[in-house]
Amino acid sequence: MSIQDRVIEIIAEQAVLEPSDVTPDSTLEDLGIDSLGLVECIFAIEEEFDISIPFNANEPTKSDFDISNVKSIVDGIKELMVEKT
Repeated sequence: MSIQDRVIEIIAEQAVLEPSDVTPDSTLEDLGIDSLGLVECIFAIEEEFDISIPFNANEPTKSDFDISNVKSIVDGIKELMVEKT
């Protein structure tokens, strides 16, 4: 399973949607994910990929991690995984 497919599964689970309802262009807002859901997504993604996402829930706009849409989240995870190796 690709990183993108797994991230879509995690996000879909948090949004209580089918993975087919989540596209790379979907924003978390489009999917109905609030700030608590976002934090839960981040934790699930960190656990799944054994990475640490530089994200502060108290100041989401000051993060270097782009959460503007699903594709940007996937790209950010790929970058973190490359840095980790």
